[in-house]
Amino acid sequence: MKTVVIVGSGPIGSAFARVILGAADDVRVVMCEAGPQLTETPGASVRNIADTDARARARELAQGPQAGSHRASLGIPETVVAEGMFTARQGTFLLDFGGPGSAHCASFPAAAASTNVGGMGAHWTCATPAPQFSEKLPFIDDTEWDELLSVARQLLHVQSSAFADSPIGAAIRSLFEEEFAGELPEGFGPSTLPVAGDVLDDGSVRWAGADVILGPLGDPGHPLSARFTLRDLTLVRRVEHRDGRIRGVSVEDLRSGEHSTIVADIVVVAADAFRSPQLLWASGIRPPSLGHYLTEHPVMISTVALDGDKVGRFASLADLDAELSRRSLNAADPVSAVNRIPFSEPQHPFSLQAMYSETTPFRADLNDDANGNRWGYVNMGYGLRKRPRFEDTVTFDDGELDYRGFPNMTIDYALTPDEDSEIADAERRLRRAGSALGDFVAEPRLLPNGSSLHYQGTMRMGEENDGASVADPWSRVWDWDGLYVGGNALIPTATSMNPTLMSVAIAVRAARNVANTLSQRR
Repeated sequence: MKTVVIVGSGPIGSAFARVILGAADDVRVVMCEAGPQLTETPGASVRNIADTDARARARELAQGPQAGSHRASLGIPETVVAEGMFTARQGTFLLDFGGPGSAHCASFPAAAASTNVGGMGAHWTCATPAPQFSEKLPFIDDTEWDELLSVARQLLHVQSSAFADSPIGAAIRSLFEEEFAGELPEGFGPSTLPVAGDVLDDGSVRWAGADVILGPLGDPGHPLSARFTLRDLTLVRRVEHRDGRIRGVSVEDLRSGEHSTIVADIVVVAADAFRSPQLLWASGIRPPSLGHYLTEHPVMISTVALDGDKVGRFASLADLDAELSRRSLNAADPVSAVNRIPFSEPQHPFSLQAMYSETTPFRADLNDDANGNRWGYVNMGYGLRKRPRFEDTVTFDDGELDYRGFPNMTIDYALTPDEDSEIADAERRLRRAGSALGDFVAEPRLLPNGSSLHYQGTMRMGEENDGASVADPWSRVWDWDGLYVGGNALIPTATSMNPTLMSVAIAVRAARNVANTLSQRR
């Protein structure tokens, strides 16, 4: 029986495990996760926890070095700033949290992570748009890419019907269509946002986490689960290798403090865009571009109080009352409709998301006339592109250890005139979009660097082993036998959309390659 070790239990690591075990019957997978299991079903979204206190506790346990302490010590708000949008949310911790061993992120201050079974998949927005135009990988042809995306959608339970029957959501789309008529290419106008989850009979959504990707692997009665082991609170200290070939991993049991080695034929490192390259660096695996080409999505956000006269042209007060009645069935989830205008070139090089909610994502000024607006609010965010540059990087210092004993990280990152130009354009468009709907209760503003949580490029893929990429088109680390990487960090293009669907598709391709490689070994 051959062994694959997967480092990280988020959606990407889970996709590797599911595809490998489904394709190879003589392989076992050991998945190592440094954080705790938050939910009874491994990797489930904490957004599905109905009890408010239990949900808050689950999120707190995911907060890394300060887990279990007061949330304010991490700079994480007591209440959600904008659940379902681009801003940092509960369940995460800042990399530069200010305590002993924190990272140095002065130019990327909002950089955050989570440490738990399911990774960020336990906390994510579940938005799953597909890359378009220049966002796509140039070395995968469209036919194969479409098939990979189809498999990724199945693994993530992606659908576009969530809130599609919302009359207020439909009215918002109609107002957007009027405002931007003739400016967008066919098929790229206002639409509902694809999300990962299953629509329930009451119209609410059971949000997808890594649990839906693992599928049968999390069912003790399923045959595939017999070859799958998930080890939580297991920190991978080093990827072991000799003469350019991977031999396994050294791990620390964070419950007992015991150290051991797991021998493996193949190791997949799929933690996140910062801790994955950190592990490679600590293991002496240091490709020239490791940690470089860091990108994310600069994010411009605002909040608008819907104008009853404008929305009333497309939806009635009776429609609104029916919407509010339905929402009362699931008060834990404040979002009741999700619309978007997708990325397109050259007309709309941004991704707009518009979340309709009964309340503002912050405590409104009691003197504000929009406070308690009957028609509700739209929290809008424009995701923008960041051009990959070698200078935007995370570096690691062997002479300074972080809170876990790894070489500490420093992030150097800057926006350029290219980004500044598109940010200014995005603000103009965001003001147009907001004015089409109602009145601003929070003016458009650019969030601090790192706020998107969509960190990419630090282990980028490439077609050639020329030093400008870490991995080949099948996610294999150049010049290392038996080492694969996964996650948003592999994306080499400038993107504006939520990257999870794209990264799962890349993982599916890589996992098939792993299974094929193992089948050829005797």
